[in-house]
Amino acid sequence: MQYPLTLSFKLIALAPQVTITDAGGETIFYVKQKLFKLKEHVQIFTDATRATPLADIKANKVIDWSARYNFTSPDGSALGSVGRKGMRSLFKAHYETFVGADESHDFDIQEENALAKIGDSVFGSIPVLGMLTGYLFHPKYLATRSNRTQAMRLTKQPAMWEGRFIMEKLDDSLTSEEELSLMLSYLMLVMLERSRG
Repeated sequence: MQYPLTLSFKLIALAPQVTITDAGGETIFYVKQKLFKLKEHVQIFTDATRATPLADIKANKVIDWSARYNFTSPDGSALGSVGRKGMRSLFKAHYETFVGADESHDFDIQEENALAKIGDSVFGSIPVLGMLTGYLFHPKYLATRSNRTQAMRLTKQPAMWEGRFIMEKLDDSLTSEEELSLMLSYLMLVMLERSRG
């Protein structure tokens, strides 16, 4: 897998779907969210054929600001989880990532610029002008360890009819388990924040 990775999804789609490709253009993940579920359920596959499942993401609660989203492998073993920090996420998105079945959080993912979220919310509700927020506001989400070491960054790219993000790996010492948990955390973040430009 070659970084940077590109996450893209259609803004106007019945069932949210995300495709992740590496720097060489190879599809790494294809993600499809199940509709009409009381609890969020996202399935991750190797490609758009959906023949080979890689992981599932399921919420531990019915719609809630502080829900935890658990990652499991196809055989049901725990891969990790991500949780949104309720009130902290009102002005600036804030998530905590957990690796494996451990209950202590390993990474914080925070929006780097609160003005991007506020501007997107304000201008996004204005008719016609709201259609342009995808070009005007580009949030960045930085994942850091508890010692503030930067691990990964997800950056929104300008786009009109789709959501497009670039994921960069900033820490070469990440284990494969940490890397996977962060990637799945960013996927869930994109699914939860997708209404923004």
